[in-house]
Amino acid sequence: MPTPDFVLELRRKIGTDPLPLVGVTAVVTRGGQVLLGRRSDNGHLTPVTGIVDPGEEPADAAVRETLEEAGVVCRVERLVWVHQIPRITYENGDQSDYLDLTFRCTWVSGEPYPADGEMTEVGWYDIQGLPEFEQSDMRRRIDAALREHPAARFEGGR
Repeated sequence: MPTPDFVLELRRKIGTDPLPLVGVTAVVTRGGQVLLGRRSDNGHLTPVTGIVDPGEEPADAAVRETLEEAGVVCRVERLVWVHQIPRITYENGDQSDYLDLTFRCTWVSGEPYPADGEMTEVGWYDIQGLPEFEQSDMRRRIDAALREHPAARFEGGR
């Protein structure tokens, strides 16, 4: 599902004005590998990402998005990073401000495949030989999830 219905309904009311949204990134690991997919909208290689639905717990959103996008069942271990993504302006003029909550997750079952069309390919990548990412922010999300430090990282707070 590319754009959630609640976002489309809000867009009917506010047009292209900035819309604050909560997003999740699920960095799913299995052994020495991490789950990555190539986005169908821009071709970028990323972990699973998505928007938290109204009333939904963010950790549940990470699990749901992983199943919807990659056909993989995961378990959330912990929150690893909270940060504001710089405003995104889409081709149609819509503007969004995402607060991203990055979670470290563990694979439970399922073999990855592009389940809902948001990814053109999905698979396991060796952590020790990860490719370059078009968005350096994605590498930072993965690095935050792979750290053994149990506390979440927060941006700002000045």
